[in-house]
Amino acid sequence: MSQKEVKEAFVSNLNGTSLQEVALGSCLAPICVLNRGLMLILYQQAKGTQPLPLVFHLFLDFTVLIFPLVLSCTVFSSILHQVILSLTFVSASMFWCIYRSDSHSSPQHPKTSTFLQSRIQVNQVPFVTLFRVFINVKTAISILAVDFAVFPRRYAKTETYGTGVMDFGVGAFVFSNALVCPEARRKNISGCKMNYITKQLLSVWPLVVLGMGRLVSVKMSGYHEHVTEYGIHWNFFFTLAIVRVVASVLLVVLPARRSWFFALLICGIYQLFLERTALKGFIIHNNDREKDFLHANKEGIFSVVGYVAIYMAGVQVGLYVMQPRSHVREWLKALFILLLGSSMLYAALYICQTLVEPVSRRSANLPFCLWSVAQSLFFISCLGIADMVLLFSKRTSGCHFVPSSWKLQRKDSNSVTDKESIESERFCLVQAVSRNQLLFFIFANIMTGLTNSLVETLSCSSSFSVCVLLLYMFMNCFVIYALHLCGITVKFW
Repeated sequence: MSQKEVKEAFVSNLNGTSLQEVALGSCLAPICVLNRGLMLILYQQAKGTQPLPLVFHLFLDFTVLIFPLVLSCTVFSSILHQVILSLTFVSASMFWCIYRSDSHSSPQHPKTSTFLQSRIQVNQVPFVTLFRVFINVKTAISILAVDFAVFPRRYAKTETYGTGVMDFGVGAFVFSNALVCPEARRKNISGCKMNYITKQLLSVWPLVVLGMGRLVSVKMSGYHEHVTEYGIHWNFFFTLAIVRVVASVLLVVLPARRSWFFALLICGIYQLFLERTALKGFIIHNNDREKDFLHANKEGIFSVVGYVAIYMAGVQVGLYVMQPRSHVREWLKALFILLLGSSMLYAALYICQTLVEPVSRRSANLPFCLWSVAQSLFFISCLGIADMVLLFSKRTSGCHFVPSSWKLQRKDSNSVTDKESIESERFCLVQAVSRNQLLFFIFANIMTGLTNSLVETLSCSSSFSVCVLLLYMFMNCFVIYALHLCGITVKFW
């Protein structure tokens, strides 16, 4: 076989991993966020100054937030549970040091009941930002790592049925976009509805251009492609564009506050068609790609229905999360509701997989939609819980300069502390990626293609593969971080 055929075979005919392993992997990023925050608090307690000299911020964030993610999906994938337990022990030790140091220094240290009544500055929802950023970062790691032998095959996208880590990444990417869409942020449609729909059509032109660019570059370069992923001409950029437009049109005529119902209705009817018609057999078994455009790109075209349902569910979650809340107790209740929703969807998933069919990213069936939303809710809840622990640690220690985290309302707030808080946010890698998420995703795709053209990924040793991945991620982060420091936001529309 040619090198292209070898690489295509390497990412084909895979069956994924267990739901439990995917859920376990979702715990790693929240623990990394917690460790980063607790380290900054301990540093402030020791030095009595702002978190770190500015030059070290990027290296700290990369080492604590990105480095473990790369290792966990490569050389440490077989001992993932041990990695998570070890990092959890580190978090617990730092938390205990912070809590005990305050107990000795001040007999008036805040009690849990006082903390629950504390008020929060509600400028944005940090764990939503963290969720969107980590989905983007994990996607960037996976799209290159999947071409290396060190990346476990069970994490890659499945052929027909199964739950791979990369399968979740696709659904979560759509879900994360819906969380912060105008409808989720309760932005009213002004003027004629047709003008609004036209505006939405025009707003996705960058995704269409990127999709065309990827299509042309792949065909001209002979870059390997997994045809059963989306089809011959289709790719994820086209899916994102179509989903955004279709969902916008639906939300013009349907009430956004009932989008959960319409999400269930859409994927329920779609699953009915899969079961009662020849559609499932056409998507999975018909290999006549040369007949027409529909046959050539059947996976990409029909899976749009499932992704629209995931998007609608994301809008509903966004509406709930973006509700105004000012007290810690209210946010803890919201996190509990999100966890409860995740549990209920996992129960529904179990029933569907038992009575209907397994999860299939290829067709984006009902079980896939349930799994994507359930796992997304679990991930975002874990990030929220980690941030609440950080908030309690900040309240206990009196150290407030932890970026991408909740801020307590303080009576002694002044211009100096506000300026230091803004500075801590300015030099945060999470905020850098959040500022230019689409650009980060595009640059990661470009770097993936460039790396594949320079490195024989399948023949690399494990240590060399990890080094390449770390260098690749550092370049992605460095470029986006430099733009952030310069105050540059790249807008395509």
